[in-house]
Parts: sequence; structure tokens; C-alpha cells
Amino acid sequence: MKLDAKIPAGPLAEKWDNHKFNIKLVNPANKRKFSVIVVGTGLAGASAASTLAELGYNVTTFCFQDSPRRAHSIAAQGGINAAKNYQNDGDSIYRLFYDTIKGGDYRSREANVYRLSQVSVNIIDQAVAQGVPFAREYGGYLSNRSFGGAQVSRTFYARGQTGQQLLLGAYSALSRQIGLGKVKSYERREVLDIVLIDGHAKGVIVKNLVNGETEKYAADAVVLASGGYGNVYFLSTNAMNSNTSAAWRAHRKGALFANPAYVQIHPTCIPVHGDYQSKLTLMSESLRNDGRVWVPKDIETARKVSSGQLNPSQIAEEDRDYYLERKYPSFGNLVPRDVASRNAKYVTDEGRSVEEGSEAVFLDFSEAIGRLGKDVVEARYGNLFEMYNRITDDDPYSTPMKIFPAVHYTMGGLWVDYNLSTNVPGLYALGEANFSDHGANRLGASALMQGLADGYFVIPFTIGDYLASQPLNDHPSTDHPAFKEAAEQVDEEIKGYIHNNGSHSVDTFHKRLGKIMWDYCGMARNAEGLKKAKGMIQELREEYHKDMKVPGSDSEYNPELQKAWRVADFMELGELMIDDALQREESAGGHFREEHQTEGGEALRKDEDFAFVGAWEYQGRNQQEIMHKEELEFEYVELKTRSYK
Repeated sequence: MKLDAKIPAGPLAEKWDNHKFNIKLVNPANKRKFSVIVVGTGLAGASAASTLAELGYNVTTFCFQDSPRRAHSIAAQGGINAAKNYQNDGDSIYRLFYDTIKGGDYRSREANVYRLSQVSVNIIDQAVAQGVPFAREYGGYLSNRSFGGAQVSRTFYARGQTGQQLLLGAYSALSRQIGLGKVKSYERREVLDIVLIDGHAKGVIVKNLVNGETEKYAADAVVLASGGYGNVYFLSTNAMNSNTSAAWRAHRKGALFANPAYVQIHPTCIPVHGDYQSKLTLMSESLRNDGRVWVPKDIETARKVSSGQLNPSQIAEEDRDYYLERKYPSFGNLVPRDVASRNAKYVTDEGRSVEEGSEAVFLDFSEAIGRLGKDVVEARYGNLFEMYNRITDDDPYSTPMKIFPAVHYTMGGLWVDYNLSTNVPGLYALGEANFSDHGANRLGASALMQGLADGYFVIPFTIGDYLASQPLNDHPSTDHPAFKEAAEQVDEEIKGYIHNNGSHSVDTFHKRLGKIMWDYCGMARNAEGLKKAKGMIQELREEYHKDMKVPGSDSEYNPELQKAWRVADFMELGELMIDDALQREESAGGHFREEHQTEGGEALRKDEDFAFVGAWEYQGRNQQEIMHKEELEFEYVELKTRSYK
């Protein structure tokens, strides 16, 4: 299989504009004749659905929540990047492009990233017009703050609720189109298969989560905006229901899955506190603007702190190790997430954790409070401090926060070309569901940027190129035999879970899978551990299908049944992540192979061998997948070792 990314010719800065002019258009009268299915109603899905409907297409949306506004996008806290250069501090479209390529450790497409940087400036205008309450300076100008991996301030924010406020803006646009009858919105539905007719995506099979019925929906094209797969680790910052089933079922129908081993570990999360936990809580990266990361310099002091014998405020400055500021003086606490996470692991591995029975480092605001005053710090981060206090019962105004890395975001996803089309005609993937823009590590505040760029400003153009080639008077119907066959396969799978009379809950197996993935394919990986993990997952999957038990029936709301198919998909994906990590004999961004590091413990890339996208082709259950390569070409940035020192 030859992968054609369909990157337009011409100078980098002109590719997108030239492409928009050259692709096929659908005239307004004909748009009313086409229908599009959008799976997922987060930022990418809601923005895509509302924009496509406003253009005239007939749109159908699906989400498993009880409302589109409950999508996990609301959990994003710190901000959204855009190259507006309001601070006049040297930012530009090219600098955002360069920072993103470098931050991703040179494992993303130049053309896609440059387009993202171009479009970023339009997103802010769109959001402001929708009423998103971005923070403002005293004079009324939009405020910006810094985020990891950049030396300029380009992150727009609404306190610690940026994702929620942006989603409310997109949801308002979506609600308007629902009211106008251009969007049909279906809640409490989960997409469990993609229907192909003559090799083209022409519909979906949907499970009604309330009554258990299997439903069929046809359309001229299908857009997946269903998020990432971080919950394969069980403990992550994702909502518990976040899953990969829609994307994975598309993969099983032929859509390639790219770079699955690229997983982001976020450095600023509340540490694990016990086996009872079902998820972890993110503390925004924006806190690293004013918070200083440190641990005691010696192990004995760290043990006294973790055991409660010593208050951190009693430790003198000369006895504190501000290790990020020490190792990376140019960027300090604002190094990219993968760098900050690995260094937190290094100091706790040395025995300098500040939490007894767990791993943690300090995020300290005492210097900022002394410099700016408590009122200023509260205005910037008040809701985040309140959230931390409610969870831990510690007051971050008077004592340092305790943080530690946790699984947060997945850079891998369905392979897409420049048009955001998968290799399956008529099937598109947006936002975190695709792999396209972040390489091996996503910079903070870029997830919201990508989701809205894809939904508002990319897919409305590129999907027309496909629809213009489809017949105007011969649209797919659920009467086609392909729909019946796909629905029967879904029903058969569901019955298998219901009738499986095992002795252990689905969560039991999910926790075991998560531990395997965290231990052997987490912040650090090595060949021996990955090979061991692959065998463990294969054994676990076999045991799962024999000994898993789902209570209840298929004809009612049954969250345990939902978990069953999601965890089955996670197990298959987990093994693919292991395979991808094994074949990539280098370290890059969030993929850190212990065999491949510099003397200083930094990632050691092998550009001559691994400057490619690894896109995997499904071969059937329990069969080894086949990897296809998309070679990455770098014309505008120089390949070199990342340095944030």
C-alpha cells in the first residue's frame, strides 16, 4: 500500500491557499442533497457539524453523553494557542510552526503543521464572535500567557476553563443548526461499526445505550471526531467513558492506525493516592507559568517531608533542587511536557519523592504570591487552586502543590492525508482521533487549536472535494445489504459479552491492562519489557473473553456492557501500541526507549531510519498487523537534537 498524503505543491506558506482554490467545490444548491455523519461532539465534532450544516449539508451527530456539551473537551483547562502576536514578543505563524515541529521532536508533517499555525489566528476571532470570555488586559485587549515549549506568550485562556468555554461557543453554533433543522443530534448513542459500500464509508451502526437497540444510519460521508485512546492505561486524565471504539472499529474496516505508541504523559497531575482510583486529575500546564517545580536536594530531607516530619516551607532555598530551572535555564519550568515528565521520574527514581507511598514533586507558588500578591495569583488560577484543595484538602496558597506525570493525550490516531481523509474514501478523522499535527509530543494548548482548526476551517473545504465526485441522485440507504450484515455482526458481538458467564468484572481486567501498559509502555520503554508486555496482553485478552462477566441485559441502560466492548478494543489497541513501540528503535518525544538516550538522559532520535509515520493495517483478530511507512520530508526546518537549555 502506497500512502499518498496529498500534500499540495508550492511554497509552504502558499500550500493551503492554493489547495483551497484547486480542490473541487459543491455548489450551494447541491450541498442540500448531501448528508454527513459526525461522530463525537467535542470541539472538533461540534465545530465541524455546525459549520457543515451552515454551509447547507444535512448533518447527523452522535455522542454517548446525554448532551453534546458534556464532551471531554470541557476538561481542557489552560488555554489555546494562536499566532496573533498580541504581546509583540516576536511570535509569528512561522514561529508557532517551528515550535510545534520541534516540540513534536520532528515527527510530524510540515505542511499540516504550517496550515494549523495559519488557521490558528482565525480561531480566536471565531471564538470571540461567539462570546467566549477570554481573559483580557486592563485596557480590554485579549490576554496571553506562556505554555511549555515556547519562549513567547501566545496562549489565550479563560481562567482554567478554556475548554469548557470554547465548547459552549461551538455548542451554541451547533444548537442553532439543530434548531434550524440542519443537524439531527442523537445522544446516548455509541458508534460500533462503519459501513462500507464499494469500499467507501457510507454509514454507521449505532448502539442505543438507553434501550439497547441497534440502529443504522446512512450518509454520503462519515467524519470521526471521537477523541483519543489514553484510557487504555485505565488511570489517565481522560473522563472514564472516553474510549477508542469508533476509531478502532474504523481501523478494523481498513482505516490505517498511525503512530499508536506516541502517548503524552502530562507532568502536572495530582498524584495517585490508592488502588480505589478510577481516574487522575489534571492540573493545568498554565500553572507552570508562576509555579516552580522542585524537590529536596537530598534523599533524607525528602523522606522527612513525605512522612510529615518536615514542612516544605521549612526547607531553605539552598536545600531545594529546582531541577527544571537548573537543567534547562532557557525554558525553565516551561519545557515541553515529555521533558518535564521524564525529569520528574528521574528525581523520584532517585528517592526524592515528596509523597509517602507514591511519587510526587512540588509545584510551589510562594515566590509568585510574594512577587505578585495573592489576589493576582487567585485571579489567574483561582478555580484550579479550589479544585486542588477540594481533592487533596491542601491549600496551595500556603503549601506547595504535589504533582506527578499521568497519561493525558495520544498523538497517534487514524492515518489521514492533508485533506483529513483516512485511506478509506469518504471517511475522515478530526482532532485527537487522527495523528496528523503533533508528531511525537503535543505542545500544551495545541489540542484545542487543532480540534477547532480541523472542524471550523479545514474539513468544510476538504470534504467538498470528495462529495463533488459522488452522484447527486444516488445516495446510500440503510436498505443496502452492507448495513444488515454490519448490524448482525455488532449484535452477535454484544450477545457474546452478555452470555459470557465469567467470574470477574470488566474493570478488573481493565486495571490489569492499564498496569501492564504503564509499567512497560509508559514514560520509559525497553525492548525486553515491551516483549514481555505483548505476551502478557495476549494472555490477558484470552482470559478476558473466557472469564469476564457482564451483569444485566442488552435491552436496558447497561454501563457494564459498554465497558465490555470498549475494553476489548483497548486490549487489541494496547498490543498494537506495543508493536509500534518495539519497531521504533529510537527515542522521540513521548516515546522514550531507554536503550536510545543521550548521556544527559534526553531522547536520542535516529532520523536516518525513523523519520517516518508508521501506519498499521488490520489483518484480523489475533493476527499480526502490517506497518506501512509515510516518509517525512523536512524542507523548511533543520533536523537537529532538541535543546531547551
